[in-house]
Amino acid sequence: MEKFIPDMYQKSIYTIDYSNLWLRGIKCLLFDLDNTLVPHSIKEPTIKNKELFQELQEMGFKVIIFSNARKERIKPFKEILNVDSSYLSMKPFKKKFLKVIDMFEYELSEVAIIGDQLMTDILGGNKVGITTILVNPVSVTDGVYTRFYRFLERRIINKLSKKDLFKKGRYYE
Repeated sequence: MEKFIPDMYQKSIYTIDYSNLWLRGIKCLLFDLDNTLVPHSIKEPTIKNKELFQELQEMGFKVIIFSNARKERIKPFKEILNVDSSYLSMKPFKKKFLKVIDMFEYELSEVAIIGDQLMTDILGGNKVGITTILVNPVSVTDGVYTRFYRFLERRIINKLSKKDLFKKGRYYE
């Protein structure tokens, strides 16, 4: 069950202490797209997304959108936010994580994934050995595949809660 426990749990991408991440040696941030940055139905980044990503890049972070979505879905975000991306990342499998980390020449200790799903973002990041940061979904509406994962996620969270290993709404760094 430990493979589903995030290293950090925050309310949203906007409540994360990025300065603290930088001090901990994190240099590269992999952001999930759907329900982490924006709801699945939104086709372009928000002004708030743009401001955050610009601030993160000014701090020195390499920012990458790391999503299971198709290239066409990610393209406007990649272009408008001026970041690199990985589409069809096949999270929670390790292959694309390792490919991106190797391509940009980072150590595992220098990379964090930020996402809203235990079954893809957190499990995948933990399997690879990078820092994992769970945030609450920005919308209650999910894509078709995500609904199935949410069902499994609720069961896992219930088991973790009973063991007092993780509790929804109890945020930590």
